[in-house]
Order: sequence, then structure tokens, then C-alpha cells
Amino acid sequence: MVEESPKVQLPPIPAKRYFTIGEVSELCGVKPHVLRYWEQEFTQLKPVKRRGNRRYYQHHEVLLIRKIRELLYEQGFTISGARNRLDGQESTEAAPVAAPVVAIAQSMATPFADTVDLTQVRAQIRQVIQLLRA
Repeated sequence: MVEESPKVQLPPIPAKRYFTIGEVSELCGVKPHVLRYWEQEFTQLKPVKRRGNRRYYQHHEVLLIRKIRELLYEQGFTISGARNRLDGQESTEAAPVAAPVVAIAQSMATPFADTVDLTQVRAQIRQVIQLLRA
């Protein structure tokens, strides 16, 4: 019988622009050498490097590291499986935006037709804006 490990409670991410590798290590529960290794394995992970080759991670990269950690440590993915999952999520996250945009484009293809419902177009534009904000 395989027992699932309880989900580790990670500290909240402070409202900062840049984080050092030590800070990210504490925020994500991963050692610095693991973070450096993941940079080689996951192309999406590209911290800014400054003086002395010091790494500075941005907020979205900390979230990405937490997602990688969850895939590897909690869901049991391999490195290549986690990489494929992340690549698949990027394409599926873009897909929901395409449907409302296509619908708007189709409704605007006949701008002078009597069948154009402006309330429907406005609703679709609001959907696109909400998706872009997410």
C-alpha cells in the first residue's frame, strides 16, 4: 500500500521583484544545487544573472519552481515527464484565449450585417480581458 505524502506547506512569496537563490531555496523547499540543476533541465527557468554570475529569480520563476517541485516530489513525475507536462500546460493555457478571439473576429467579419449583437461582442471582449489578466 502506497501512502501519499501530505502536501508540504510552503511559506508565502513576499512582494519583491527579485529573489536570490538562497531565498528561492527557502521559499520552495529545494536546495540551491537542485535549483541550478533544474535551470539546465527546464528551459522556461532563466533567472537574471548579474555581477559575479549571481542568480536573481523573479516572482513568476519562483511560482514555476514551486510547480516543478510539486510535479517531481509530490506527483512523482520524472524530469522529462515534468518537462513535458509544463510544455503541454503552456500550449493549453493559450488555447482558451483563442476561442473568444476567433468568435470576435468572426462576428466582426461582417461589421455592417444586421445580425451583429454588440452586447455579445462586449461580453466576448470581457472574457478575453479576464483571461489575459489571469
